[in-house]
Amino acid sequence: MAHHAGVASLFAIQTDFRYEIVRKIFEGGMGVVYEAEQLGTRGFVKRVAIKVIRQHYANQKLFIENFIGEAKLVADLIHTNIVQTYHLGEADGLYFIAMELIRGVNLEQFAQQLGSKKRVLPVELAVFITSRVARGLAYAHAKLDKDARPLGIVHRDVSLKNIMIAFEGDVKLTDFGIAKARGFLQDQEGEVVAGKADYMSPEQANFQITDKRSDLFSTGVVLAHLVLGHNPFKGSTPEESRQRILNLPIPDFRQMDPRVDDNLNHILQRALVHELPSRYPSADELLYDLEYYIYHSGYGPTNETLGRFVRELFGQVGRQAVAQARGGTELLEHTARVTATSAAKA
Repeated sequence: MAHHAGVASLFAIQTDFRYEIVRKIFEGGMGVVYEAEQLGTRGFVKRVAIKVIRQHYANQKLFIENFIGEAKLVADLIHTNIVQTYHLGEADGLYFIAMELIRGVNLEQFAQQLGSKKRVLPVELAVFITSRVARGLAYAHAKLDKDARPLGIVHRDVSLKNIMIAFEGDVKLTDFGIAKARGFLQDQEGEVVAGKADYMSPEQANFQITDKRSDLFSTGVVLAHLVLGHNPFKGSTPEESRQRILNLPIPDFRQMDPRVDDNLNHILQRALVHELPSRYPSADELLYDLEYYIYHSGYGPTNETLGRFVRELFGQVGRQAVAQARGGTELLEHTARVTATSAAKA
């Protein structure tokens, strides 16, 4: 009888996965993400995203361990607001993670497109997007292991680049690559700074140990960026951003944008306060305030509302991810890192 993780199985099914790489979606500093076709028996095909370690890091033991740790950590994070992980594999010494393919853009590209088209994001959509991030975080922060012990997950990299919007309007948190959780990833917290300087919490920026409230500060920065159209903490260098996070007084957002009322200003102030006892204690409480803000008077934004806005912003036709701009390449080039457009295999 086969055993796995201490649990007896009824029987085993041995099979081989095959992935046909279709195109490159995104190229980051440490890894590359491809669109691929997962092939199964009798003509079964499923489109997935494949995350592969860059060759430069493939021989670094700690990096490999953390890559594997990330896959194991998110394997059971099954939530509508978190990108799903399907499979951790290894072929010819190359480790890869097969993930849910999101047909859409990340929030950084979304913000860039708003700017280039001189569009202003409605406040209620900014709050709606942030509320979905808070939902995903609330689930991850509360996740237990198989023995019902808290995993203690802290994402530590909540930023525009790591939040996806599908063209259907789904908002999904991704990339737990520098997350910390008990027993999964090698961590040097307190010795090195992890995360993007202009989104990290003051405790991250100050080389301190973090907990789930750190993610809530970063979520507050995301909300401020979406509402204002810029990140008030972003400096010209990562170090300048770090200093602004540490030293810049939290502004009165009502004075920065007349659309910000007292209630939204209170949410931003509470998410971005430096003193931990005064910050939101949990993503659930932040989520409650965000949802109350957009729904307390009745009907508010939905996935469909956001989906229509995103498709219109990026020139999508209907529900299809079709990118056609000057020469048929400009918009495709702009969104190619994360947009799963229709592509034929070479």
